[in-house]
Amino acid sequence: MKRLITLALLVLFFLNVLSFSKETGFTQEDRERLIRLETTLKVFMEQVDKRFEQIDKRFEQVDKRFEELRQDMNARFELMNKRFEQLYTFLWIITGIFTTLTATVIAFAYWDRRTIIRKAKEETLEHLEREGKLKKLIEVLREKAKNDKELETILRKYGLL
Repeated sequence: MKRLITLALLVLFFLNVLSFSKETGFTQEDRERLIRLETTLKVFMEQVDKRFEQIDKRFEQVDKRFEELRQDMNARFELMNKRFEQLYTFLWIITGIFTTLTATVIAFAYWDRRTIIRKAKEETLEHLEREGKLKKLIEVLREKAKNDKELETILRKYGLL
C-alpha cells in the first residue's frame, strides 16, 4: 500500500511538473501570433488614417463648396440691390416727369384762360364801341365837348376824343 501511495504521489508530481513546463512564458507560436496581430493592427490603423484623410478632404471640399455658394449668394444679393436702386431711380425719374407734365399743363391752362378772357374783353369792348349805345354816348359827348372845354379836356385825358 505504501508503494501504491508513493507511486501515486510520484505520478502526480510528474504530471504537475509537466503541466508547469508546458506553460512557461511565450512560445514561438505566441510570438508569431503577436507579430501577425501587430501587422494586422498596423494595417488597420493605416486604413483608418486613410479613411480619416479622405473624410478630411471631403469636409474641405464641402467647406469650399459652401464658401462658393456663400459668395454666389452675396453676388446675387448685390445684383438685386443694384436692381432695386435702378428701379428706385427709374421711379424718381417717372415721378419727376409726371410732376413736370402736370405743372406744365396747369400753367398752360392758366395762361390760356387768361389770354382768352383778355381777348374776349377786348373784343367785347370793341364790339360795344362799334355797334352799341356806348358808341352813341361817346359821339354825343364829343359833340358836347365842342362847346364845353372842361368836357373836352376830360375826354382827351381818357383818349376818347
